[in-house]
Parts: sequence; C-alpha cells; structure tokens
Amino acid sequence: MLERTNIEAKLRAERGALPDTAALECLLKGVDIEFAPPSGDLASADSPRVPNQFDFDSLDTSRIYHLDHIRKICIDYRLRFLDLKYFKPELPEEAQEEISKIEEEHHTELQGLKIVAPSRLFKLADKDDPLLFVPMGNQYFYLVHKWGDDLHPLRKILVWPFKNIVNLMLLIVLSSYLLTAIVPDGLFSKGGSNTEFWIIFFFVFKSLAAVVIYYGFAMGKNFNPAIWNSKYFNA
Repeated sequence: MLERTNIEAKLRAERGALPDTAALECLLKGVDIEFAPPSGDLASADSPRVPNQFDFDSLDTSRIYHLDHIRKICIDYRLRFLDLKYFKPELPEEAQEEISKIEEEHHTELQGLKIVAPSRLFKLADKDDPLLFVPMGNQYFYLVHKWGDDLHPLRKILVWPFKNIVNLMLLIVLSSYLLTAIVPDGLFSKGGSNTEFWIIFFFVFKSLAAVVIYYGFAMGKNFNPAIWNSKYFNA
C-alpha cells in the first residue's frame, strides 16, 4: 500500500533550488573535481583525469547535482556512488541512447560516468533504481539517465540503524527493552521485581550487542558514511 521511493525525486528535494544560470555556469567553470574516467568503452580501465566539456546552453540545469546532495542521499538510503566500471549489470538500451544523445548535443565523449545504486547492483544484476551521472567539474554531476524500479518505501527506515553507531546502539537498546518487556513475570523467580527486569534487560542487551558485533565483523559491514563511495564490497 505504500508508495515506492523515487530516489531521483528525493535527490531533487535534497538539492532544492539551483543558483541562477549565470552563477551556476561560474561554479561549473571553477575548480575541476578529480575523477577517474574509463578510457575506450564505458567500462574499461581508468584513464587520465580530465573534465567533460559541455555546451552550457544545451544543458538541462534541473539535472545538475552537487556531490554533497548525492552523498546525503547515498548515506540516508545506504546506496553507493561508484564508477560505471564497477556496475555489473549491462546498461539498458535507453541509458546508452541517452549517453549518445548527450554526446551528440555537446560534441564530446562522456567520461568518468558514475552510478548511484544499492551495493548488490555492483555485484549482481537486479532491478532497483540506478542513477547514471557524469562529472561536470567543481564537484557537480549531471544526471544522464534513471531506470529500473523505485526503492522500497521503507528503505530509509530499514537502513537508519546503519547511518552511525549511535543509531545502531539506540536500536539495540530499544529492542532489548521490548524483548525484556515480553518476558513473563516470575519466569526466573517467584515474583517479578524491578531488579529482575533490569538483570534480564542487561542480559538481553549483551546478547543482541554480541550478535550485531559478530555479524558486523564476520560480514565486513560498515556504516553508511564509510561505504557510500567505497569500491570494496566488505568496506
């Protein structure tokens, strides 16, 4: 019954209003961001770091996003922002057509293409909401194409504990309290008491924390701010 999450719409809302055209053009022509564009075809090895050249008058400015906006969305929804060469599924035909269209309009060859997508899409083919970007310079990126299904409507809530250690600890404490609360009174003694409640709570908390720590180390998991632009699966 819940509406699925359109990550492009969330990114647009995070960005808010753009500067006026003249100011935006000055920003884009400021300092070039470092990126590693693929040479030859779109998914080959890294090539020298050079900026893409665009005809500013032909750009759809509503598709321009700053790196800070992309980072925020990736952290909130536990997504990754990586070079296209790490993206395992084949680009859909409409994305390739959009790349060709932009290259023709701007008389250039797009380099340094990047993808925003869930981690598993950089290993296995899937159908969740990837966004294809190309760097423009000065930490700005141009949205080339979006395809696939939108994200699960509860994804932001489900990945909230992984934003930082404080959120994770709050979840463990809350879960421990709820589990302790459903333990029947007098299960471990003839009469329930506050002391018994907090002893059980402490035991449940230690157990849950141990499971979370073991899972985190065993699976090589990390918090959202540490993985949003990491190319390593176990980052």
